[in-house]
Amino acid sequence: MTEKRPNALTYADAGVDIDAGDALVDQIKPLAKATSRPGADVALGGFGGAFDLKAAGFDDPVLVSGTDGVGTKLRIAIETGLLDTIGIDLVAMCVNDVLAQGAEPLFFLDYMATGKLDPERGARIIAGIADGCRQSGCALIGGETAEMPGMYSGEDFDLAGFVVGAAERGALLPDHDRMQAGDALIALASSGPHSNGYSLIRKIVDMSGLAWDAPAPFDTGRSLGEALLAPTRLYVASLMPLIRAGRIKGLAHITGGGLIENPPRMTPDHLHPEIDFGTWTRPAVFDWLAKTGGVEDREMARAFNCGIGMIAAVATEDAEAIVADLTEAGETAFICGTLKAV
Repeated sequence: MTEKRPNALTYADAGVDIDAGDALVDQIKPLAKATSRPGADVALGGFGGAFDLKAAGFDDPVLVSGTDGVGTKLRIAIETGLLDTIGIDLVAMCVNDVLAQGAEPLFFLDYMATGKLDPERGARIIAGIADGCRQSGCALIGGETAEMPGMYSGEDFDLAGFVVGAAERGALLPDHDRMQAGDALIALASSGPHSNGYSLIRKIVDMSGLAWDAPAPFDTGRSLGEALLAPTRLYVASLMPLIRAGRIKGLAHITGGGLIENPPRMTPDHLHPEIDFGTWTRPAVFDWLAKTGGVEDREMARAFNCGIGMIAAVATEDAEAIVADLTEAGETAFICGTLKAV
């Protein structure tokens, strides 16, 4: 074991810095610990993360899992160096999906791959992930950081997230048995494009000739990069009480496919969600994208959320009260349509 070999190579010589990885783990530990919740006593360093469903208060749970990334929005974060909120996007894209199934997000794992690990940059990214987990009541119980020279160049990196949630048996969404023609559709406003359509966004920005640090034409006081990196909104805290109370019949997370393809995913074959696009004013960022890129209205509605991040199907007689409850919880919510018989 102590024999000195000629040209004795180390892992560091191949571009992998184990010490940097250890330093990052040390910085992550308190971030993860701050996300502890009933069912998970977060302690990093093992080979896996454990979660106690009984301690979380479930009697007969069904597990719901989800995985996602943040797409080419990462490119803007890399080029601007604005890394502090991209982790929130990662969490939101995953937890909003399991929420749409009626599940409470329980625990989260992340995967970050890069060519050369910088502990300071890595800690900023994972601090955002921890922030998203705290906002969602979700424990960050583990993850993986991979340093892969030759696979990623410069400061490039990629992110993936994995969430597991749970709902009591019989409480999953959508509840097709309760859905009926005339049910109201309630929109919850987005915080911007969220994490979808960014390949088109980047092409439009390139057409505009604007740099990321130029003032955003649609957002006074922020640079273009800052405005387009507004993190995906998390809807867990505002919607879970309504889900538990049985007041939500279905949810559609407005992601890739926009307002054209996502709402029908929550309805049975005999019903169709009819959205009234005149019930809200499209946020300025989408108007700028449409005008600068010459994007047709239908393509806008298919590529982007156009200002709506989540749609809930509810009983008509309860719709106004639910809008009031969501508003009190901090959401911008409004009735945006109805379910129609096919």
